[in-house]
Amino acid sequence: MSRKIVPPFTEDTARAKVQAAEDAWNSLDPERVALAYTEDSEWRNRDEFLKGREEIRAFLRRKWAREIDYKLKKELWAYTDNRIAVRFEYD
Repeated sequence: MSRKIVPPFTEDTARAKVQAAEDAWNSLDPERVALAYTEDSEWRNRDEFLKGREEIRAFLRRKWAREIDYKLKKELWAYTDNRIAVRFEYD
């Protein structure tokens, strides 16, 4: 992302944020992906709970070591002034 997209979100900025995240994920670069999220981001992946960029980076390194041909599609599901929800699918 050339500029950070931060709250408050409009429909256009929420869509831009989702697209930037999709592009980062499809780069398969854990550093780039982690920078798209805040330092205190909290994630849940099935039974694994992650907090913060370093845990996100480590998770992505493990994930992409196994999933060689990974491809993600993100779609804006809902947003408020300070939150975004996405629907995603991947191969």
